[in-house]
This record gives sequence, C-alpha cells and structure tokens, in this order.
Amino acid sequence: QVHLQESGGGLVQAGGSLRLSCAASGNIFSINDMGWYRQAPGQPRELVATESSGAPTNYAESVKGRFTLFRDNAKNTVYLQMNSLKPEDTAVYFCRTIVQLLSRSYLETWGQGTLVTVSS
Repeated sequence: QVHLQESGGGLVQAGGSLRLSCAASGNIFSINDMGWYRQAPGQPRELVATESSGAPTNYAESVKGRFTLFRDNAKNTVYLQMNSLKPEDTAVYFCRTIVQLLSRSYLETWGQGTLVTVSS
C-alpha cells in the first residue's frame, strides 16, 4: 500500500558528500515519521536520522554535524545530505516511514536499501 523509492547511494572518497532520497507513494493520508537507518556488514541495523512530525530531528551521535535530514512534504520525500563522509559510514542505508493511510490506519514501511561505500 506504500512504496518507497530510494536513490543516491554510491561510491565516494572519504571527505566527500552524497545525498540520499526516499520518495513515498501509495494510499497516503499523511506521513508521521520519515528517516534513515543503516546496516554495515556483520552489524545490526542502526538509526541514522529520523524525524517525526512536529518534533526535532533525531540524529545518531556519530553523524551529528555531518549529516542533515530534510523533508519535502509536498513530494512525500525525505533526503539525507551526508557530508564529510568517513569509511565507517559504509553501509546499506534504509529509508523508513510511518504513514497514516487513507483508511486512517498506520503502516510502517522500509525501503529496499541503497549501498553507500566510502573509500579511504
């Protein structure tokens, strides 16, 4: 009922920048939460940045000051601007949303993931 289209991953050198985007589509009445998580090889999935409507954005300590999450509500899209990338940022990045459907029920959806590789 909700589809997330992610884009923007790739290979970048340390110190470089990338911007991820995640566009939500489907039977959406409103979007409550939009954010990004990541999973490095052999590691559990972890929060990178997430925003709930009306609340300050929550960032992982490891990305504060380097990553910025922002939303385009008109396009149901969330972006993650990643600057000063480090090799330890290498991971598959997943978009996650919690939306209120047209039926007024709530649905959590995950994207398929996009790979970010930072070379040293």
